[in-house]
Amino acid sequence: MTGNEDTTARFRWLPPGLRPKVAMNLRQERVFLLVGIAALFAGYDMSIYGLAVPRIQASLHIPEDQVGLTITYFRLASIVAMPIVAMADLIGRRRVLLITILGQGVLTLATAFAGDYTQFVGLQIATRIFGYCEEMLVFVAIAEEVAAAARGWSNGTLSAMYYTGIGVASLCYAAVTILPGDWRALYAIGSVPILLVAYLRRQLPETQRFEIRGEQIHKLSSRAVAMRDLLRRLVQEYPRRLTAILICAGAFGFATAPVFVLSAKYIQSTLGYKPYETTMLLIGGGLIGLAMSVLTGRLSDRLGRRAVLFATLTLALVGYGVFYSGARGAEAAGIWMVANFAYIASDAMIAGFAVEIMPTAYRATVGGLRYLVQIGAGAASLALEGLAYDHFGAHGPAMLVMLAAMPIALIALLFLPEPAGRALEDVSHG
Repeated sequence: MTGNEDTTARFRWLPPGLRPKVAMNLRQERVFLLVGIAALFAGYDMSIYGLAVPRIQASLHIPEDQVGLTITYFRLASIVAMPIVAMADLIGRRRVLLITILGQGVLTLATAFAGDYTQFVGLQIATRIFGYCEEMLVFVAIAEEVAAAARGWSNGTLSAMYYTGIGVASLCYAAVTILPGDWRALYAIGSVPILLVAYLRRQLPETQRFEIRGEQIHKLSSRAVAMRDLLRRLVQEYPRRLTAILICAGAFGFATAPVFVLSAKYIQSTLGYKPYETTMLLIGGGLIGLAMSVLTGRLSDRLGRRAVLFATLTLALVGYGVFYSGARGAEAAGIWMVANFAYIASDAMIAGFAVEIMPTAYRATVGGLRYLVQIGAGAASLALEGLAYDHFGAHGPAMLVMLAAMPIALIALLFLPEPAGRALEDVSHG
């Protein structure tokens, strides 16, 4: 570490009230930016379909009851992403992160040129293989670099960056009617900064905890054996906490996938918002969510992850329940903002939980398993939402059926250890 890296970081790219309360050095800030910026692009990339689905639906002739099923197809990418992420426990976080950001940028650009529905779905699946890897590894790399007293803040800040990405996508969507290529332009625009970050990420160092662990790079022929052995040891050594975090993540993903992913469509199709009105709502919610997510993460450093996560999960359950029960007007907008913030904050804390409670040897693997289960459960929920839509004739009641799974996540949370304020080594062995 050089003298410059020992210098205290200022985090001037954040407003004063949202900066970390504990001192961090320039290396930690650089890693946070080079890795964490992926959360912003994930928010942008993953929200385009939800924002523009009425236009994509008309352009590619997608039936109404297949809107959610299409996202289920996208989420098949998590099956392929999981073993790629697990490789980060064998060859390091840096190598995998360098590959995934480049793949995401190239395939996001390719999506803009999809000729028909089949090509669009195929390209989005390929894009999300790399995008999901990014989302999984973001929390691993950050958890291994920041101070124990700032891990909650870092989770909240990653959540805020995700919200910012949604806000940027919303701003672009407001101009969709005048952009050349309509919805396709949104993917082309999003690919440019991703490819820029891919270039800048060459400066990304390996996390110090992985370097200390000194894991040898296995030959290609032995990696499958090494991966199988790693999974076997993980299940044997941490059966209870692994089961609890996967149940929590799975129930959360099942309950919230439709209400979050299809919210922009519901706002436009059911509440009658125009594209620019949808943008105004999303930007307003994003600004509130940005600040509140960082503050919620900081609060979890003080009060504990479990207490704060229990509160945000409950808030998401109640908020989305009221919103999709028929709320209208200004009341609906306010309720949606609160519920959406609670969802994003909960998602970030669950992701952080999965990597905080495991040792370095398993951290990327468990982060990947958590994501696979959460995404897979969400995919099943989105597919079932289409069937429920056929039954009820409306998206609101169909989403409420899926949301009823949230209490399972609340119960599973009670069986997880509290990681707030503790060194990762203490949490994993406690």
